[in-house]
Amino acid sequence: MSQVSSPTSPRSHIIRVLIVDDSAFVRKFVRQMLSRSPFIEVVGAARDGLEALELVEQLKPDVVTLDLNMPSADGLTFLRAQMERAPLPVIVVSMASKDGQQVLEALEAGAIDVIQKPTGLATERLLEITEELLAKVKAAAATHLLKRPAVEAGAPLVPLASRITNRQVDVVVLGVSTGGPQALKYLIPRLPKTFPVPIAMVLHMPVGYTELFARSLRDVSELDVREAREGDILRAGQVLLAPAGFHLSLLRKPTGEVASHLDLLPIDTAHRPAVDVLFKSAADVYGERTLGIVMTGMGSDGTPGSAWIKAAGGRIIVESEESCVVYGMPRSVVEAGLFDRSVPLAKMAATILEML
Repeated sequence: MSQVSSPTSPRSHIIRVLIVDDSAFVRKFVRQMLSRSPFIEVVGAARDGLEALELVEQLKPDVVTLDLNMPSADGLTFLRAQMERAPLPVIVVSMASKDGQQVLEALEAGAIDVIQKPTGLATERLLEITEELLAKVKAAAATHLLKRPAVEAGAPLVPLASRITNRQVDVVVLGVSTGGPQALKYLIPRLPKTFPVPIAMVLHMPVGYTELFARSLRDVSELDVREAREGDILRAGQVLLAPAGFHLSLLRKPTGEVASHLDLLPIDTAHRPAVDVLFKSAADVYGERTLGIVMTGMGSDGTPGSAWIKAAGGRIIVESEESCVVYGMPRSVVEAGLFDRSVPLAKMAATILEML
């Protein structure tokens, strides 16, 4: 029998978590990891997607941690059914299929983040993800899922972007984290094939998924979306996504062309790739003709980078709180006074085209 606690509690500041995993061993250790925070309470544990649906209805958790590979009803079955019934923050904690397709399907179905379960289920390996799990559960508890626009392919908003006159921008750089896959699946398909400048992006995502995500984004977009490689030449209408595990920066070649550069350095960043590294390099190369965009995500990655862009004379758009899954990265930029426009996701494509 699954252990549950009462759905009513006077400790309103406590984050109530439901664990969903078919392994009793993993359920036990996820519970132990979460119990390290006095602000988190595990209110129940489910062995498959069907039991999870019942417990969500009964316990009303604030956050669900979800395994994807389960018998009877798997994680995707639960996720799709739950998001249709009543959206709530879900963090995938799973050893997904080797090609990563399950993780991408989960993110597109509404999961807000993913943590890779170690391939070896030894205690010490599971405990390695403790800090990441605690941070993401706390961020998930503050999400705004009901305010997100539907993630669906859409015709570009301004198909005549090639007619833009007096263009002031030569590159668009974008940083996004928690909630990013859904946000990019909404935004990028709304930019036209005639988009007149290159786009370089950083998405905080575990190693192994960025190439597949870039391909999935290209499938629904008129732009040429791809995972960045060393030495890629930036071209109009192309979107380069930083590969997980490497910083992406932009360098001007002696020929005058601008190319991508991948590096493990610097090592003192909270994320690799870091938005700040990309933004600083864009400011150094393109100066005042840089347009930076900071979208949904926790933390402050992108704020120092935005300062570099502003110091060089460039401009910054942030996603407004009303559409952010986590209003962390944009809030940090706003509080630092480093933004020019703050707009919801539904207006982001039009605003980008307007500011070119």
